[in-house]
Amino acid sequence: MTRRSWSFDIALALAVGVLGQLEAWWGVGATHRQGPLWAQATLYAVTAALLVVRRVHPLGCLVAIVVVSAVEFAVFGSPEGTAVALSMLVAGYTVGRRLPARRAWAAPVLGVVFWAAWSVFDPVNDGAAAPERLGTMVWMSPFVIAWLVGVLLRLSATNAEQRRASRRQQEAQAVAEERNRIARELHDVLGHSVSVMTVQASAVRRRLTADQAVERQALETVEAVGRGALTEMRRMVSALRQADDSTLLAPAPGLDQVDGLAEQFRTAGLPVEVSVSGTPRALAPALDLTAYRIVQEGLTNALRHADRPNRAEVTLRYATDHIQVAVRDDGRGAAPAEQAPPGSGLLGMRERVAVFGGSLVARARPGGGFELVASLPLDPA
Repeated sequence: MTRRSWSFDIALALAVGVLGQLEAWWGVGATHRQGPLWAQATLYAVTAALLVVRRVHPLGCLVAIVVVSAVEFAVFGSPEGTAVALSMLVAGYTVGRRLPARRAWAAPVLGVVFWAAWSVFDPVNDGAAAPERLGTMVWMSPFVIAWLVGVLLRLSATNAEQRRASRRQQEAQAVAEERNRIARELHDVLGHSVSVMTVQASAVRRRLTADQAVERQALETVEAVGRGALTEMRRMVSALRQADDSTLLAPAPGLDQVDGLAEQFRTAGLPVEVSVSGTPRALAPALDLTAYRIVQEGLTNALRHADRPNRAEVTLRYATDHIQVAVRDDGRGAAPAEQAPPGSGLLGMRERVAVFGGSLVARARPGGGFELVASLPLDPA
């Protein structure tokens, strides 16, 4: 309960109480006033005041309203009008809105108890036949409707929260899977580099003369550390490998393979154009792999989600300190990024770009279509 919630409930109780006093003292909304006016006014004041704690103790509030009303009905008789059931409506709605189903079902039962007390002690019904008394149950319909509205809103809120939790779980799983994939690919990239370093150190060691003992010992240390690092990397990453991973033996792709990738998507039915600006340069293996994956993800999204695109464009722009990788399509009807939940592929790309301290933007284009734009530092810190 927040301060705002308390303020709202107090204001609601005051409004219900004022309507009750208008009915008790001046007959506004009443069809039959019964007993001393002060007794009826007190009943409406007490039941309205109970609404202040309706969110803290929903069922307790409803029970108290039924008990207080039944006692007043038994002592002075049942009045007829709007205010007599107004507090019940609010309390019944609150029970349906805030309590789980197994407890919320107590509200209709208490509603029947309230109706029975009101019907039995209403002097207007004296001498009425049983069918006529049962016919007064129609006045329970507003209470039942209020309770059902509360139940519906509770179920809607519960379903929405479950969907949000499921989406968060899926996003977390997608991030974990992408991190595992990054770890496997980094193992391939770094493993190759360390292997080359180790082999080169071994080759140099064999060319040393007999009097270069210090240099030989240093190179032997480099070889031992390199082989140990490779062994440890294989041991740590083996747990991340999947038995059906078809990329285990494939070389890590890079931007030099973008033309071949574009041709694959052209064959699949997506017209792709590739343009390069600036001076191309060799990228670090891990950075080269990340840039390739961004192009792959952008073209995959265009093929799957774009609405009848006429073309897709891959742009590689080399600047002094960074490279910009952009994939754009002109499909119609693409939803803005802020209106559509991010897919697992985009979450994975954000993880990859974050490794290098870059930035990634995925958004709808003003003229239609979608674009994926990444900026990667060429010399990441």
